[in-house]
Amino acid sequence: MNEQSPHVPSRRKVLRSTAAAGTGLGIGALGGIDAQTAAAAAPAAPPETAAGSATVPSRRGATMAGVPFEGRSTVRVGLIGLGNRGNGMIGLYLALPWVRVVAVCDPVREKAERAAAKVVAAGQPAPAVYTHGEEDYENLCARSDIDFVHVATPWDSHFAIARAAMLNGKHVGVECPIAMRLEELWELVDLSEQTRRHCMQLENCCYGRNELRVLRMAHAGKFGRLLHGAGAYNHDLRGLMFSPTYYEGPWRRLWHTRLRGDLYPNHGFGPVANYMDVNRGDRVVSISSFGTPALGLAEYRAEHMPSGDPSWKETYIESDRTISLVQTAMGRVIRLEHDVSTPHPYSRINSLGGTRGVFEDYPERIYIEPDHRNDQWGDFSAYAGEFDHWLWKDHANPPGGHGGMDYIMVYRLMQCVQLGLVPDFDVYDAATWTAPVPLSHASIKAKGAPQEIPDFTRGEWRKARAGMDSARPA
Repeated sequence: MNEQSPHVPSRRKVLRSTAAAGTGLGIGALGGIDAQTAAAAAPAAPPETAAGSATVPSRRGATMAGVPFEGRSTVRVGLIGLGNRGNGMIGLYLALPWVRVVAVCDPVREKAERAAAKVVAAGQPAPAVYTHGEEDYENLCARSDIDFVHVATPWDSHFAIARAAMLNGKHVGVECPIAMRLEELWELVDLSEQTRRHCMQLENCCYGRNELRVLRMAHAGKFGRLLHGAGAYNHDLRGLMFSPTYYEGPWRRLWHTRLRGDLYPNHGFGPVANYMDVNRGDRVVSISSFGTPALGLAEYRAEHMPSGDPSWKETYIESDRTISLVQTAMGRVIRLEHDVSTPHPYSRINSLGGTRGVFEDYPERIYIEPDHRNDQWGDFSAYAGEFDHWLWKDHANPPGGHGGMDYIMVYRLMQCVQLGLVPDFDVYDAATWTAPVPLSHASIKAKGAPQEIPDFTRGEWRKARAGMDSARPA
């Protein structure tokens, strides 16, 4: 068994359905993709990349780096997955006058109907509703009146749905993580290049106000030459993972019986990768991971779950605290942490250091020369006027969850689609930010041995290009 890609039984049905969709789609079903591109998209998936190998498969399509959206006056959206996350996001799309929610999909009919009612209440036509089983997303993706698909389903299905969306000619954004296996990441990269459709990790933390301010300060040289950064997802989820109602079944908790590595690196990794221009002048080359014993979930179960609960059949192997060190081509170091199984105040760490100083979050504090001295932390808010991103200046009090960064992400993404702009991040960023999922598992199994991170850009990382530090459109 490939240690990076442990077998997940619940994925079989999903992968079978999407494989059939990929080989059975006619050229006309690809929603505007030309015949030559569609023919390239039809072959079987590329061969699997060996565990820890930096072997780069041959490119079978042109790069998507720097490729703009087509541009359109109205952006038509389909949402797949309407649980906690999807239901919370639909209102943000409805808040944008140039966006129309055309279709919604969830195998739980009540959730889909609740979402459809929100669309109607916002004054839009009733959306099409897809609720006929776990594979009805294929019918949504096959529609000819959708430009962008938002995927907010359990992790097991992210890859399959993203694949179906692109094969049907749709741009697609996927909640974290975008896939769980290294070969799946490569296939999403290849499909994005072949179909000329963007496939993006919907990483809302990249749009946090602090994250964007640090990004602009880093690009202005305030930290000097960058040396190190850190990001994390330290969030006590024990109560939610054992809740009978919060998640649709125990899918998230079950991943703790399957993988030992960092299950959710994106929130911490994405912002730091942006600070360091990863895939835009630097790239990450290796990861070494270490994990503690898995004790937290079992202790919580013993204290809170009755003896007959199905969770007592589960054996947890996921490290309570995973710590990874990522090395970049320029010699920088990024520390990643993951802990959702023990008591801990919420923290994404969000730190950046260079030759002239350092920023640390949770709580926010800064020390850079020559602004500060005597080893006393400075006031980070003092840099808001000069370095806040234009998105936060234009939307000082954004609606929605997570302090407004969900809205900022949706607004900016839909703006790029409408105006025909290059997206702030792309499929290469999605694959890079998610690679620690399988690779940290492999490294922990190998007692911390470094695992090579593939160059998903196939050499394009050497070229400086725009990213999150965007200019306000005219």
